[in-house]
Amino acid sequence: MTAPVPTEWLLDSDPALRWQVERDLLDLPEETWSATRARVATEGFGAQLLALQDPDGQWAGGAFFPAGFDFASVETAGQPWTATTWSLNSLREWGVGADALAGTADRLAAHARWEYDDLPYWGGEVDCCINSWTLSNGLWLGADVDGIVDWFLAHRMDDGGWNCEWVEGSTRSSFPSTLNTLKGLLDYELATGDRERVRAARLAGQEYLLSRSLFRRLATGEPFAPWALRLAYPFRAYYSVLNAADHLRAASLHDGTPPDPRTADAIEHIRAARQPDGTWLQERRHPGAVWFEVDVPAGEPSRWLTFLATRVLRWWDGEPPAGEPPTTTTV
Repeated sequence: MTAPVPTEWLLDSDPALRWQVERDLLDLPEETWSATRARVATEGFGAQLLALQDPDGQWAGGAFFPAGFDFASVETAGQPWTATTWSLNSLREWGVGADALAGTADRLAAHARWEYDDLPYWGGEVDCCINSWTLSNGLWLGADVDGIVDWFLAHRMDDGGWNCEWVEGSTRSSFPSTLNTLKGLLDYELATGDRERVRAARLAGQEYLLSRSLFRRLATGEPFAPWALRLAYPFRAYYSVLNAADHLRAASLHDGTPPDPRTADAIEHIRAARQPDGTWLQERRHPGAVWFEVDVPAGEPSRWLTFLATRVLRWWDGEPPAGEPPTTTTV
């Protein structure tokens, strides 16, 4: 028998995680979880990362890589996660309000340039994933990123998805590029209410993933990569079945549609990784420099993964809030 969801353990966490547990697992009133969310900018992870912002609005002096980064070291040291885009991604995902970053959009417009061709920050560049994060961060901070939406519509592949390597001549979509693009397009719909402009493209991208059960090659049915089945937090740029399933949950709630049965194999993989005590283990730490760690080392029970996996399973199973009796009425 598997133990119930360890909600008290999940609640004993940084405000960046706690408010999401309160909202998405316990269905607590908005005034409760929003009060916890407001603490993210002044306590814990959020406050730590905000304090590391440069006067010009950047982090680590660069857009996607730290200033002065030795690109030859990527193969041995990994992608560093300290520059502006990665820092903004974390703050946004943790729920920091845009008011805590007042003036940042203008400062980045004035001072930040992409390492690729020295392009202006809010205009994006040629990488689908980078452009998606820029779209989401710009919507959050109030920057003019509408042109990036047009870019995505113009760069969709014939098979329905996207590939960051299109600039190298690739004509087939990739799982990671498609998932990261879908997140930005969904954020655009959520922020603007403009469903007509991107809805068809977003649904086609979802179909690319769903037709492949989130992790299988279309031609053979075999997993496209072993790392797609590994569960790790933070997600960062990496694809995993949990990352994909959590996005599909958000899209399903936005569209008012039930879970797609083609997700079943991925869901069962996530479910099978649950430990007897109701937790999920961190399976790896992605290589690369960080400002500070926000989750446990590989092999230890992860609050973040336990929260995310439980949230996905609750959506898939249609279960009542974690830790509550089946007769409890949700808020």
